[in-house]
Amino acid sequence: MRSAWVVMKRELASFFVSPLAYVVLTSWLIFTGVTFWILTEFYARNAVTSGADTPLSGFFGGSALFFIPLLVFVPVLTMRLVAAERQSGTLEGLMTAPISEGSIIWGKYGGALVMWGVLWAPTIIYAWIISQHGNVDWGAVASSYFGVFCLGAYFMAIGLLMSTIAPTQIIAAVLSFVALGVLFTVGIGEFVLDGTLREVCAYLSMWGHMHRFAKGVVDSRYLVFDFSVALLAVGLSIAVLKAGRHA
Repeated sequence: MRSAWVVMKRELASFFVSPLAYVVLTSWLIFTGVTFWILTEFYARNAVTSGADTPLSGFFGGSALFFIPLLVFVPVLTMRLVAAERQSGTLEGLMTAPISEGSIIWGKYGGALVMWGVLWAPTIIYAWIISQHGNVDWGAVASSYFGVFCLGAYFMAIGLLMSTIAPTQIIAAVLSFVALGVLFTVGIGEFVLDGTLREVCAYLSMWGHMHRFAKGVVDSRYLVFDFSVALLAVGLSIAVLKAGRHA
């Protein structure tokens, strides 16, 4: 555990001293700010037809504006986790140190989750802005952020796995984009299919996931799915790293 903590601190230090961190954070804040403005304008003009929905429920998964940027930002954040070490040659030094593959992967995964949290932390100001002009269900807001964390848990794990598999950062980013894109596309089947296939797609759906959490409903089915996928991806990452060491 101590070794994983050291790896995580090393990962965060290397990320936040790089220009990439500030480019990503700035781009993210600009995009989320514009998204929030668009949604508040929409709900202000359509207050009657929007029903129980609010700008916050729309912001947290109520539109494609929530998911599409994640298909870009997650690969950019995770592509460097292992692939950058492999490209620069520092992975060999890390592998020869007295540290297990599990500690390396869990440390990097912990760093990725912290980066995910840093992305979302500033967005709490949007809930505060809404609270100054109307009523805010803080329970639903807390549930929404919990849903975001759960979604990020498996997003980042998939990105880490692709970075562990890929020989370069660019390939890692492309693989992460494709993997998340497939999951996103499968989820759309919830709206176009029937029967058992519809139920399967609904269970895998990112839309359904965030829609429930944004309403203040913590659905245990999505928790099981998110953390099962995250654990599977982290476990596979450890296995790939071990295979590379003994190859």
